[in-house]
Amino acid sequence: MNNSDSIAAEQPDNHGDSDPSSSSPEASQGSNLPVPLGSVAVEPRKQGFFAWLFSRQRRNTSSIRDDLADALSSNARGLHAFSAEEKQMLNNILRLQDIRVEDLMIPRADIEAVEINIPLGELLKLFEESGHSRMPVYDESLDDPRGMVHIRDIVAHITKAAALSKSEIAARKRHVAANLDLRKVGLDKPLGSLKVIRKVLFVPPSMLAADLMARMQATRTQMALVIDEYGGTEGLVSLEDIVEVIVGDIEDEHDDDEAPMIVDKGDGVFVMDAKAELDDVAEAMGSGFDVGEHGEDVDTIGGLIFAIIGRVPVRGEIIEALGHEFRVLDADPRRIKRVEVSPAKRRRARKTIEVQAS
Repeated sequence: MNNSDSIAAEQPDNHGDSDPSSSSPEASQGSNLPVPLGSVAVEPRKQGFFAWLFSRQRRNTSSIRDDLADALSSNARGLHAFSAEEKQMLNNILRLQDIRVEDLMIPRADIEAVEINIPLGELLKLFEESGHSRMPVYDESLDDPRGMVHIRDIVAHITKAAALSKSEIAARKRHVAANLDLRKVGLDKPLGSLKVIRKVLFVPPSMLAADLMARMQATRTQMALVIDEYGGTEGLVSLEDIVEVIVGDIEDEHDDDEAPMIVDKGDGVFVMDAKAELDDVAEAMGSGFDVGEHGEDVDTIGGLIFAIIGRVPVRGEIIEALGHEFRVLDADPRRIKRVEVSPAKRRRARKTIEVQAS
């Protein structure tokens, strides 16, 4: 999304939206007595939805916002001009005033960031692997953020560093494409020395998403780090995250098809994302999966495993609990990423067969 992109709302022109002479019953009967517009209830379909909305505003003490919300919830007849998608977007715009930054931020554990001294070559590889166009930059940890780096600035740096001077061009016997020599680019140079780090916004988790969007537009900044009361980094929000609240998910050519959260491998074995909701896990696995008191304070399968053992397990670790075997397929020091769940008796039966065979 370009910085020049913005969301604008046209202000309706109240002049000519409705004509008292056509909306007044008395006027239609030839009466010359003026009738206040607010005293006449006109159906939305006869005078246009927004004209009807503003006429309601003249009659009532409620706000236009409340009237629009009521109209959307009651499916007022004047709304037939809007598609279902447009109605949903209007609802989302109204809802934006109640959404806080903490409701839509990417949590700290999921932030993909780069260390300020990362070599240029490794940074390029990270951009390629992540598919992101910008990433936060930190010094010693995410609690010491220094800004963000944009792939566009990296490409500009490489182009400038690889450019041949006039004397170098003249000395070349053969033409070089675009007069660039990529061998001149120092891929071992640390990011901090390239002078490409941009500022980011620092906002509290309680900030309204609508206020953050306005601030982002005013400062031409598309990334904000969410800072808690102790100065630690709690999450990350982009302008795209806020816009998606209104228009829905925005996918580009680099977005992979979303993998299913839970995959049934057969024979009672399930492979699942650690963020899979416990309700969905229970539905997929059936009545034999009961988390009991362990599930009172957690919502995901990863959270359940953490609650059971009190720490983040390592990759390949097997936890037997609740009548099931949890094998950690992928994890890092901060979180569980993927896990295989199977009935514990299945593993014991396999061991029995192995013993008999031996």
